[in-house]
Amino acid sequence: MFKIKLRPYWLLCLAVAGAFIGCDRSQKGTEMPEPDPYAFVAPANFPESVYRFQNNPVTKEGFELGRMLFYDGRLSGDNSVSCGTCHRQTFAFADHSHDLSHGVGNKLGNRNTPAMANLAWMPEFFWDGGANHLEVTPLNAITNPVEMGETLKNVIDKLNGMPGYREKFRAAFGHDTINSQLMFRAMAQFTGLLVSANSRYDRYVRRENGVEFTADEKEGLQLFTANCASCHATDLFTDHSYRNNGLDSDFARDPGREIVTSDPADRGKFKVPSLRNVALTMPYMHNGQFYTLRRVLDHYASGVKDSPTLDPLLRQNGRLGIPLTEDQKTKLIAFLNTLTDAAFCNDPRFRDPINNSTDQ
Repeated sequence: MFKIKLRPYWLLCLAVAGAFIGCDRSQKGTEMPEPDPYAFVAPANFPESVYRFQNNPVTKEGFELGRMLFYDGRLSGDNSVSCGTCHRQTFAFADHSHDLSHGVGNKLGNRNTPAMANLAWMPEFFWDGGANHLEVTPLNAITNPVEMGETLKNVIDKLNGMPGYREKFRAAFGHDTINSQLMFRAMAQFTGLLVSANSRYDRYVRRENGVEFTADEKEGLQLFTANCASCHATDLFTDHSYRNNGLDSDFARDPGREIVTSDPADRGKFKVPSLRNVALTMPYMHNGQFYTLRRVLDHYASGVKDSPTLDPLLRQNGRLGIPLTEDQKTKLIAFLNTLTDAAFCNDPRFRDPINNSTDQ
């Protein structure tokens, strides 16, 4: 775990917003307005977002309500498990605690908790793409019996029984009566603003403040472009596709994408995750199989297992996997470390509100 000394909040916001919109600070006599910390700003090096907030514009009240809901364990069946229980900001909203997700009653899930960042650019969610809209993604966790183990009706009844929440919904949406649409829109305002785009890599590609890569990082970027970027594409570092990366040859325990599509051609395929903040989001893979980036690269170099749906990129010239020397792995890891966004993992806007005490 790392620590950084945070600057005052408005300075942090100013630095991040300036990086996003390319502010020119060289013009003397020009006063720069303080940026709106609740505005959705697309980074200059990102493609166009999928979720654009036309029908759900972000407000301070809506964002803070969504944050409170995200961290409130009362959305679960035993009032103990929140979204933030498994998605921890310090780890880029992933979870180091378990290989597989743990929920109410310490029940064990069958997949690793994915990291959360840049969700507004995702057309589909979860390892199998089981949801295709940002506003409905919390429904899966809330109603999953081994995650939060609650019903949507019970959650809404709970919230309507809390005067503090009714006041916050009124401030955000002008309605006293809470319904699921408003709840999910508030949560989308919070999760949609989880934008990670201020790593050393971002500052390097935007040519900000003379940021440079070391020789190993530059060589690692070249190796990444040649061997990894076909799947981990664009500055989002994912092409949002579903692929069988050779972890297994038998998928009876977890068929992956086939669960959603019922297509045997999707057996053993899982979503290509973004590599942003990847140095912080171990364990890796849908089943939490590897705890280091070196082990991940070892898998691709010599551990790929064959099966009928194995991605063709991992079966070429009569060989499985991607040939990598130990030196190349070291340089790839050096590059991957540049994707860590310390400002994102320490942004005070995304922290757990104290005590979640809306009805006290």
